[in-house]
Amino acid sequence: MTNFTSKRPLALTLAMSTALVGGSALADGHAIDLEGKTVEWTIPFSETGGSAKWANFYAPLLSEALPGNPTVVVVFDPGAGSTKGANAFQEMEYEDGTTIFGSSGSTQFPYLLSDPRVRYEYSDWNVVLASGTGGVAYLPTDLAGMLGEGGDASGIAGEDFIYGSQGATRLDLVPLLAWEMLGLDVEPVFGIEGRGDGRLMFERGEANIDYQTSSSYLSGVTPLVEAGTATPWFAFGALDDDGNVVRDPTFPDMPSFKEVCEATDGCETSGPQWDAWKAFFTAGFPAQKMVFLPAGAPQAAIDTYTQAFEDVKARSDFAEISAARLGLYPQMTGRAAQVALASGTDVPQEAKDFVINWLSERYGVVLQ
Repeated sequence: MTNFTSKRPLALTLAMSTALVGGSALADGHAIDLEGKTVEWTIPFSETGGSAKWANFYAPLLSEALPGNPTVVVVFDPGAGSTKGANAFQEMEYEDGTTIFGSSGSTQFPYLLSDPRVRYEYSDWNVVLASGTGGVAYLPTDLAGMLGEGGDASGIAGEDFIYGSQGATRLDLVPLLAWEMLGLDVEPVFGIEGRGDGRLMFERGEANIDYQTSSSYLSGVTPLVEAGTATPWFAFGALDDDGNVVRDPTFPDMPSFKEVCEATDGCETSGPQWDAWKAFFTAGFPAQKMVFLPAGAPQAAIDTYTQAFEDVKARSDFAEISAARLGLYPQMTGRAAQVALASGTDVPQEAKDFVINWLSERYGVVLQ
């Protein structure tokens, strides 16, 4: 049994004192100049997953948009489900604007659950971009053929599933809890460094169930679907304006998890289990990936990066090129990014308590 203990409180206090900036962020003419410099964008995962694809998509566009057109290089610092890289970023202080960090839901969840390996504090960092995303669960084609109408999981309830996982306290808790709600027997193999490594396990036949975030699904799993070796089952979904789980706009032909749950006998879309799943889905996907400047960044640096990302979004071709690589999700800066940060790093205490108890009972992970 893995036994983690920590005195770190579960409650989160967000420092929202950073000025909320918009399209006129650089109206005062103050900006940092990065000419001749190299910006290192740290991703705390392996180079095969969705975060890598997200950062690699943005890096050349950011280079064009930043003053001085610096080279933007994506570097990878995987380990401990992203807490290794996040802890290292926490120790950094702003120097000249050449260091940025990309977090994911798998970085947010250990923070929310007070994982004792977490030594980083989101309120010390300065968010300049927040990207929403989705996720798709998929199966080998032969097993997918056993699903019932609307994705009903009853026909595969007796199967033994293996899943490559970064860890139970990471973003993987969303699919793991979903599959348990559907009555499946899924045995995770913990310790992979990125979701792309889980896809590789699936490709090699070492795993027979998987999920990928949208960017990784679009580029990495679509070829498997086209080859007939994988079949999509459901997308987790998206939230409408009233906070209801609806179909993912990037995958409108796939049922949402809510629809599959409603189609499967014994799966409930109300009650504590559903409330916990929805709370962590909300924290993990609508604001899943964020870009930060380190502690101590001056307003000029925050404004410069905010304006650069706004300029990227304003490109005439952005909607077309981002849809193919990232999917159809909000890309948020300024005030919207601050709101996304708050929603991505806070969940109701009841949901935390449910998940903490579930982690203990199901996987022997004790967080205190």
